[in-house]
Amino acid sequence: MVAVINTGHSLRSIFNYNENKVSIGAAQCIGEGNYPMDVDQMSLDFKLKLLLKQLELNENVTRNSVHISLNFDPSETGLSKEKLMKIASVYMTKIGFGLQPYLVYQHHDAGHPHIHIVSIKVQANGKRIDMQNIGKNQSETARKEIEKQFYLVQASGQNKKQNTDIKAVNIHKVQYGRSETKKAISGILNAVVPHYKFSTIGELNAVLNLYNVLAERGREDSKMFLHRGLVYRIIDNEKKAVGVPIKASSLYTKPTLEYLEKKFTSNKTARLSDLKRIKNEIDFAFLNNSGTTVEQLETTLQKKGIAIASRINNQGFLFGITYIDHTTKCVCNGSVLGKSYAAKAIQERCENTSIDKVLTAFQKVGEFKNKAEVTQNTSSDTLQDQDKILSSDSELKELIDSILKYEYVGNYVPNQLKGKRKKRKRKGQSDNQ
Repeated sequence: MVAVINTGHSLRSIFNYNENKVSIGAAQCIGEGNYPMDVDQMSLDFKLKLLLKQLELNENVTRNSVHISLNFDPSETGLSKEKLMKIASVYMTKIGFGLQPYLVYQHHDAGHPHIHIVSIKVQANGKRIDMQNIGKNQSETARKEIEKQFYLVQASGQNKKQNTDIKAVNIHKVQYGRSETKKAISGILNAVVPHYKFSTIGELNAVLNLYNVLAERGREDSKMFLHRGLVYRIIDNEKKAVGVPIKASSLYTKPTLEYLEKKFTSNKTARLSDLKRIKNEIDFAFLNNSGTTVEQLETTLQKKGIAIASRINNQGFLFGITYIDHTTKCVCNGSVLGKSYAAKAIQERCENTSIDKVLTAFQKVGEFKNKAEVTQNTSSDTLQDQDKILSSDSELKELIDSILKYEYVGNYVPNQLKGKRKKRKRKGQSDNQ
């Protein structure tokens, strides 16, 4: 079992998050703790107001709400509601929340069984519950004891990350109209934002666009941009926005611009060791493939787990490029790696490989001609070989022919028509000598 504890300023947001899951059939409120009646007898208004009423006892507590998720091994799919409620009750008691009112929700929208617990930090006497190091101390002790008591799969450090992370390779492109917009966008953001290392909105969008999601700030003169707002939208296969934009602040994880900017700073440092892998794979791609095009480069890197988000104008010119390494979760613009990996340089490197191909072919033809001149014997088989070289590419043949043919020079005079050269007089000599 893995326990994750979060605190927040808004109890309503946490409550609405779980109840919205219930309304769309992705969750169920399976029980409560320290409420005067069963959940089946309570209205939504009553569930929330009881918690809010107790919070009024100490308005000095700003981060007053508590949101806990208990995550179980994917193999533990047979946990009954009764057993889940017993686990929740024991856990809350062991971490010091046994007398607090709380609600328990069983969620069905992940690849592993898990429950969410909604509670508050203010006690019935108005005092605040101290949660300093609660995850490291009380929660970790409770987790180990509960695993033994209920014969649950024990969580190691590696399993903890594996159970709670959503892998981007398992998510699919959002298709407008097939799922609820807010839920679909939230799922993609949960899989991308915490795990990928991006340092700009553009780099974030390079990943989100793979799943038909776009982060948008609006025009620079718009109110949203000036007030540092941010919305998320679904886009179609042509990168055009469709549907209603969703405010970042309305999503449960709050992926606002302020939040993202903090990640920008930390990600710049975190991805430093990953940039070298992308550079090496690009260099190997050019080294091992002569005549590489941008499309061929994309295919080669894709086999190494690196995607390219290229930006091409109407004239077919590559003016922007972003690399997405799904292996290390590193995202960066080409210019971050250096001038040789930016859009303009990549296009030039692709064009140069084509020139190298021409020069190589020209060298082969030159070698062939030199050999023929030495032997002064051109057999029919040799002529066929030459034709194969020259006819492999009509454009290549024309280029080589234009290089090989004599260039007409207007002032050329044959040696036979040239007059005798006048001898230069040496110093000290006369014409009579």
